[in-house]
Formats: sequence, structure tokens, C-alpha cells
Amino acid sequence: MEKKELIEKINILRKEKNAIILAHYYQESDIQDIADFVGDSLALAQWAAKTTADIIVLCGVHFMAETAKILSPEKRVFIPDAMASCSLAESCPADEFEKFTKAHHNHTVISYVNTTAAVKAVTDIVVTSTNAKQIVDSLPENEKIIFGPDKNLGDYINKITGRNMLLWEGACHVHEQFSLEKILELKKQHPNALLLAHPECRKYILEIADHVGSTSSIIKFGRESNSKQFIVATESGILHQMQKENPEKEFIPAPPEDSTCACNDCFYMKMNTLEKLYLCLKNEHPEIFVDEEVRIKAVKPIERMLELSFP
Repeated sequence: MEKKELIEKINILRKEKNAIILAHYYQESDIQDIADFVGDSLALAQWAAKTTADIIVLCGVHFMAETAKILSPEKRVFIPDAMASCSLAESCPADEFEKFTKAHHNHTVISYVNTTAAVKAVTDIVVTSTNAKQIVDSLPENEKIIFGPDKNLGDYINKITGRNMLLWEGACHVHEQFSLEKILELKKQHPNALLLAHPECRKYILEIADHVGSTSSIIKFGRESNSKQFIVATESGILHQMQKENPEKEFIPAPPEDSTCACNDCFYMKMNTLEKLYLCLKNEHPEIFVDEEVRIKAVKPIERMLELSFP
């Protein structure tokens, strides 16, 4: 089926079924363009919590769709490809994380949103890269904290808040793979380009970055900066929105270490396609379900995050 026909059919189906399409910035450009809302993890959670649609189609990875279902249990939630997992979520098995938290029972447990519902269920507060510093800062200075699963983000938050949070040893395969050597070479080729990096990147990337921030923060910086060239160290899907907003500026993807490709893609994010989105709406499958006992436990730390986050 041609792209034009797919888009027409998707538009008809979402109107007929009162469905909303939410897409993460890391999705392929066609999906971003057709979505009702494109955002980072925090924004997607906020939209899932307030939408009046009967159906939510979450174009992202599995934990994002789970989060939408946790927040809107009365709605039906779908994802175009059920196999769209997350390397960071997979690095934190719920049973092992629960053992870890119980071994440090006097700690407040903060979990990154990039986790399964089962991990959220043994968490006190969920955070995203957008609000992690804000939420950690809101806790008493002497409070003992476990932060999981992203060790790079946790280490960065420790550095900028002066905390000494106990970190789980997890990481995102995309942000772990950026090559310092190749980025430095790019900076030589483009001496006026600013390096923008996501805090899931390794410490040595963050140390040379001109701006460190979440996906939404990186987009905002690119929009507001007077610079005309940027090297962007996060998943390459973000470049689509940045280029749309700033056609006069140049956004260069930071390269990974072990690839001849100039950009760094999340294999899981790119599993969702326009055709799969159409079939998902048409067949109302794959659907996301969360065990109710787990959901009741998992919704509390997410709601606390939304309460503590600035609008």
C-alpha cells in the first residue's frame, strides 16, 4: 500500500474509533508527522493521563504503552509492534531490582520511566530525564536514594545535585555507543557546531557537551540558540523535529563507535512503521494489558512524578 493511501486510512480509522496517536521523538518521521502529539516520555505520560480518546495508540516502545495503560486503565492502549522493547528496561529485571531495593530497605527508590510496570510497582517515585533533577532536589538532602536503572543518568544527577545516590548498573544501548573519537573529529570538521547530549550518554561525552538535557530540552536548545550548527548525541529520530522547526540550521547526528552509519538509531523504536500503525488501528492489536495488582502499585510513583513535575 502506498504511503498516501496508508495515511488516508489511518486518518479515517482514528476518527471512527475516537483514537489518539501519541509518538515519541525517536519514531520514524512518517509516524511523527501523522501523530496527534509528539513528545518525550514525560509529555507522553501527561497526555495519556488526560486524553478523552477511547483508544490510545502509543508509537514508541513497550514501557511507554504500559505507562499509558497504567495511567488510563479504562482506555484501550495499543502499540504498533509488540516486540518494540527497550534495552534499558531489559537491563533491569523486576525480581532482581526488588531484591536490590529490599537489601537497602532504608532508601527511597527512584526509577527512571524506562522500566517495566513490575519495576515501577516496587518504586517510590518515577522520573524522566526531563524532571529527574527537579524531583531529586525536592527530597531532603540527607535522604538515602536508590536510582535505577540508568547508571549514566544517575551519575549525571549525582554530579549536578551533589547527591550520592546508589545506582543500578543499567544503560541504554543507543546512548552507550556514541564514539568520543568520532565526535571530536566532527567538532574539528565543524568548529562552530555545539554538541548537544542526552544524559544517558557516557560521562566522557557529557563532559565535552555544550548542553546536556532530555529530548525536549535538546529540541528547545536547538530552537532558542543563535548557533547555526549542532552535533546531536541522542537517538537520530529527534533530528526530524529539530529540522522541521529550524530549517535554516544544520543538525548533525553524532556517530556510534561500531558502525559505518553516520547516525545512531534505536532498533526497537524503529520497529514501528506506518503500515504497522494502520494494521494496529484496523485490527485493534497488539493491545497492552497490565495486571491490576501491579497497576495499582505502579500508578502511585507515576502520579507522584506528575504531581512533582512542573507543567
